[in-house]
Amino acid sequence: MMDVVRLFDCEDQDITHYFYFYGGRTYVNCIEHAGEIRDYRFECATHDDVEFKRYARRSAKLAVYELLSRATGKSFPYGALTGIRPTKLAYAEQAAGRDFRQLFAAMHVDGANIEFVGRVMEEQAPFYRRKGGQDLFVSLPFCPTKCRYCSFITAPISATAQYVESYISCLEREIASLKPLLSDVRSVYIGGGTPFVLEPRELARIYAAISALSLPDCEYTVEAGRPDTFTEEKLKLSKDSGVNRICVNPQTFSDATLQKIGRRHTAAQTFAAYEMADRLGFDINVDLIAGLEGESVWDFGRSLKCAADLAPANITVHTLSLKAGAKLKEETRRLHIDGIGEMISLSRRELDAAGYRPYYIYRQKYQAGGHENCGWAKPGKACAYNIDVMEEISDNIAVGANAISKRVYGDGSRIERFASPKDLPTYMAKCDKLIAGRLALFGGED
Repeated sequence: MMDVVRLFDCEDQDITHYFYFYGGRTYVNCIEHAGEIRDYRFECATHDDVEFKRYARRSAKLAVYELLSRATGKSFPYGALTGIRPTKLAYAEQAAGRDFRQLFAAMHVDGANIEFVGRVMEEQAPFYRRKGGQDLFVSLPFCPTKCRYCSFITAPISATAQYVESYISCLEREIASLKPLLSDVRSVYIGGGTPFVLEPRELARIYAAISALSLPDCEYTVEAGRPDTFTEEKLKLSKDSGVNRICVNPQTFSDATLQKIGRRHTAAQTFAAYEMADRLGFDINVDLIAGLEGESVWDFGRSLKCAADLAPANITVHTLSLKAGAKLKEETRRLHIDGIGEMISLSRRELDAAGYRPYYIYRQKYQAGGHENCGWAKPGKACAYNIDVMEEISDNIAVGANAISKRVYGDGSRIERFASPKDLPTYMAKCDKLIAGRLALFGGED
């Protein structure tokens, strides 16, 4: 309920909520706001305690949304849906033999987004047919600088360089410990920061540790990141080590905006990094952010065109959001960005026209305009790791600081997590305990 209140920026208002349930199917939410009391009734057959809790929460969120929408005159593209994975709710409705579109419409999701979710599910169908298996994630939380909007644990490499050697030694030990756990690896993903900020010899140690696992040929991604960290040597080393997918993450092609958000590279360096990676035959992902400081719809459209003209395998369009730990969130209470809806609509039209298909979406709290992040791919180029992790349809075995492993049981109704410390010294001090805990999680019976 508070997620909905925050959506409308109404935390400072007095709202009183009463709830009752009767007849095995009638949920009543009585809400007092601004001197007025209104009842919201929802009918839904309930068979057990789990369903009761689910529908009680859903009815309460919807009641608050309808109340505040009426009071403020505002509506949002995903209506009363506040979870980060709208597709998971849609899949749950399908599994229950219901059309998710009916529920989404009842939750005031706009028609365009209902159909958009359907399109994403169509693209994910081949991955769902072979769900299961494992994905390996390696966290490298080092960056040249920290962007204003970033909430990752990364800090400028100038402040963390003292930990790099010891950190890599811990990663080598963690990765080696995984060998008895790995049986059906679908993808490998190295990220969590800007991996290419490391020196070639440091990257080589990580690649060698992964190679020693003798994994089958699979999708192998390095979120290389900032264009100013790219070199021919690092790209060649990556290619020779089996990496087949590289992320070039400019976020924008505006030099002025890059300076504002705390990046030291230029658009020209993005083009140069892309060309280097393209020459070596990598599948390339390009990241953009809609709603960056001071950018207009025209500015975002220009970046979108620059990315599409490069014709990478994937383009990911993020909507700016306020995240805990980010400098931007410390300075800004709410994001009110003119034209953010137009930016997202523009990205859909332009990427559709350029031959891309939406293949995964997720949402975040405090996201500008209540929109989403979306990955777009050329046919046959969807990133398996992104789908697996977002939809939670395979085990995620994760190593490194702030890495969260997930074991998915059965049909996905039960997921157990194992998290590593965020702080680098704490992570390194607990390396042996982390290895033992992960082995216990993934080495046990289903």
